[in-house]
Formats: sequence, structure tokens, C-alpha cells
Amino acid sequence: MPLISNLDVYGNIALIRQCHEHLPTNEARRLVEGYLRRYALERIASKRDPALTDEERFRVMLLRAIMVKDPVLVINQPFKIMHYGKDLGFFDDTLKVIDDSFKECYIFDLTWNKDRYRMSDAP
Repeated sequence: MPLISNLDVYGNIALIRQCHEHLPTNEARRLVEGYLRRYALERIASKRDPALTDEERFRVMLLRAIMVKDPVLVINQPFKIMHYGKDLGFFDDTLKVIDDSFKECYIFDLTWNKDRYRMSDAP
């Protein structure tokens, strides 16, 4: 899900819990700060989407996604989102940081990208 352009990083992540669970602003801020701290990204809390790097944007999108109850992550064509030569290690490392916050993760991609996943048996 793309980020909401008129909200900063904090607002994009906190919005889900504030709307769905009526989480008070101060609790939402602490929650978001804690997740940003996991990636050492506290400094980007007030930035908006255009000011983010691809790596920051991807991580913020993940953090936003895990704000729903019992999240299941679905990532479609991650190398299209991160188009500057990232390898699978970046995605593995990024997901490991928050792996206690989601139940499942599915990554969908095109078969010609199978080498990037170190797969030889993709259909």
C-alpha cells in the first residue's frame, strides 16, 4: 500500500492504530518511535514520502502494514520497489528486524527474477 502523500512518516504509521483501535496520540507516537528505532530511522519521523530514500520508504511501508491486527505481509515485486540493485539480503534483514510483529509474509514476483531469490525451481 503506498504511503499517504500529505502525511509524514509518523502519521502514515500511526494512523492505522489510531483509527482502528482509537490509540491515543502519545501512545501511537511511542509505538512508532519504537519501531523506527529498530531500523535506526527515528530521524525520518517528520519526513514525507518524496523526501525518503527507497530503503526508508520500503521500511515505512512495512511498518505501516504491521499496524493492523494479526498482520500478514504480502509484498508484490519487491525489486520493483527497490530498483537500485538491492539483493535478497536487504529484504531478509529488513523483515528480521520486525519478524515478531507479523504472522506470515508472502513475496510475489516474476519468474525471471528467480535468480535474485537464489531459486532454481520456480515455475
